[in-house]
Amino acid sequence: MFYKKKITGFKCNNCQNWISLKGLIGTHYRNHCPFCLFSTHVDDKKSGDRHSSCHGLMEPIGLTFKKEGTDKYGKVRQGELMLIHRCQVCDELSINRLAADDEPLMVLKIFEDSQKLSEELKKEIDSQSIYLLTNKDEKEIKTQLFGKKFDNTIKT
Repeated sequence: MFYKKKITGFKCNNCQNWISLKGLIGTHYRNHCPFCLFSTHVDDKKSGDRHSSCHGLMEPIGLTFKKEGTDKYGKVRQGELMLIHRCQVCDELSINRLAADDEPLMVLKIFEDSQKLSEELKKEIDSQSIYLLTNKDEKEIKTQLFGKKFDNTIKT
């Protein structure tokens, strides 16, 4: 008889916190730590496939918006906020949905740090058709993190 081991959580390879897989996180796959937002390179072709042989540490280097298309009136819909990760072993870039329990001040810190990325890395991100959010996107970022009545003075 075959028994499948139920995984209840994991230890973050970056900050060493225990991450429970229980609860409502707003996404189907937990692929990063809600505290430091680092991940491990486990997916290969698609989210949740867990077929990568790399297993390097995925550093959160910036934010982007998920492409949402247009509404029935032709107005472009703003997509949800997503993390841009870069593998510290193989340099692969990936984008990942934020989870409901992710630390919003850490998300803001990643955004602020991303404004200082090298031009070379920004070009690499752009070459993969990933839009790295800039200062002009800050209001929308804070709105998605804190709601429409956010306090503009929130800093990391």
